[in-house]
Amino acid sequence: MALADRAVADDLHAAYRARTPRSAAMFERATAVLPGGSTRTTTFAPPYPPYLDSGAGIHVRDVDGNDYRDFLGNYTSLILGHAHPDVVRAVEAQARRGSAFGAPSEAEVALAEELVGRIDSVERIRFTNSGTEATMFAIRAARAATGRAVVGVFERAYHGTHDTVVAGSPGVPPTVGDLVVTLPWDDLDGVERAIAGRDADLAAIVIEPIQGAGGVRAASRALLEGLRDICDRIGALLIFDEIIAFRAAPGGAQSLVGVRPDLTTLGKIIGGGYPLAAFGGAAEVMDRFDARRAGALTHGGTFNGNPVAAAAGLATLARLTPDVYADLDRQAVRLRDGVADRAARAEAGVRVAVAASLFQVRLGQETAASAVATGAGRAELFVRLLLAGFYLAPRGLGAIATPATDADVDELAAAIVEAAVAIGPG
Repeated sequence: MALADRAVADDLHAAYRARTPRSAAMFERATAVLPGGSTRTTTFAPPYPPYLDSGAGIHVRDVDGNDYRDFLGNYTSLILGHAHPDVVRAVEAQARRGSAFGAPSEAEVALAEELVGRIDSVERIRFTNSGTEATMFAIRAARAATGRAVVGVFERAYHGTHDTVVAGSPGVPPTVGDLVVTLPWDDLDGVERAIAGRDADLAAIVIEPIQGAGGVRAASRALLEGLRDICDRIGALLIFDEIIAFRAAPGGAQSLVGVRPDLTTLGKIIGGGYPLAAFGGAAEVMDRFDARRAGALTHGGTFNGNPVAAAAGLATLARLTPDVYADLDRQAVRLRDGVADRAARAEAGVRVAVAASLFQVRLGQETAASAVATGAGRAELFVRLLLAGFYLAPRGLGAIATPATDADVDELAAAIVEAAVAIGPG
């Protein structure tokens, strides 16, 4: 029975509350000073989220002492898991030398060199503190380079929370929407129709080669190649948002499809668990940020290129060989197939969508679109998985990290199907 049944909801929440009294108290304490109890909308789930205290590998512990296997990894950013020894050593060493300077550092340069060396399309790069800032500056660079203002973004895309990419949201001036065109996914003819008559105004098309928040779905090679052709024809820039997709390969998802964007945004894994993101691309575009040039674009931030975060990022990337990526992908497929096999035997309405080492749990007839929406069944799934000792995003998003074993993956598959059986077809 689904959580819409009040008795089921009460029983589940009672079991959860019995295990997490300190998290409940922390939530009440937090809501007095933090709207919603935290500073991230996505971390809330009813009746309240567990407040986590420590982590090692894929294991995390909440303030009540409950242990969970974390298959979210801070929303896919912890590809090596929590407190990886190499990352800890790198962070400690840099922190002893200094945590932040009002000047560039060698760590910042070294990380830039590493990323430029990995990504063919990135000739120059600049760092920010968040993916939101990275996409904001990439779009600004595209507008400056083209002298145009309109930006094309895809349905259900997530590019952060600056005004351009959340047009239509409360608090965003309605006029912002005049500068945004929403594009249909995997439909080149639809893209052409959407931009018809606005070609001369279009500065850029922004796309995630793999959508994460949009339900974990990979863009087809045909779509990406078609977008490249469209942008070349009309004089717009093509921006790949690889903030989540960069975990697909050493050179990012773009290296797997062979399509070269003009600009790329990065984040998540490149900071090794610390606040760090980046935008980069063709030198002729990025050099507009060169302070030696007259009329250079301004790009500031007190903690941009933070040396501690850069050290963590370098230590993380050093571990990510092609074999590591292949094993992460293998385990994601193992999870997908394990859920499919168990669900078939149990006649359970659940499946797992996979792209690289990212995954999304889908209940019943959910599609990529409906799977990202909140609902009774999804809320119940989150709580049931917590009670089973697994931590995913409330919307069912997850990612494989290197410390996860085949046994961990198999046990997660079993827990997902068991939860789906309990939820039922409703």
